[in-house]
Amino acid sequence: MPTSIYDFSASGLLGGSINLNDYRGQVMLLVNTASQCGFTKQYAGLEALHRRYAEQGLVVIGFPCNQFGQQEPGDASSIGAFCQKNFGVSFLMADKIDVNGPHSHPLWNYLKQAQPGVLGSHRIKWNFTKFLVDRRGQVVRRFGSITAPSALARHIEALL
Repeated sequence: MPTSIYDFSASGLLGGSINLNDYRGQVMLLVNTASQCGFTKQYAGLEALHRRYAEQGLVVIGFPCNQFGQQEPGDASSIGAFCQKNFGVSFLMADKIDVNGPHSHPLWNYLKQAQPGVLGSHRIKWNFTKFLVDRRGQVVRRFGSITAPSALARHIEALL
């Protein structure tokens, strides 16, 4: 049973593995994403955060998910191409995962337990839910889909 955020890994969108232990001592922003969602334009804001704060120790990781309105139907190569072409995404992207239900990725189960949603909910409500992890690996904040990435800047700065 994992006891730390650093115990988790995920498959990379275009191969390889994303091992969170590799980011020990850095601030992480973990986001479930989708290419055909009303919030998809948040990719631009996530990329802006990545470019602004990466050198100071921020790691942004997107986790494509098709559980909400089937808004991420593509395969890994089409997701990657979409993100690159439309938003110039250069931050890490994991392979498509589930964030709820019996096939939910263990990392996302951990995140939901560490920072429950409104009224203590242990579910992700929609695409672009964001979790902020401090340099000690503590999941310190959860932000809903409607929170624009730019609104996270002050929270990120406080952790860097």
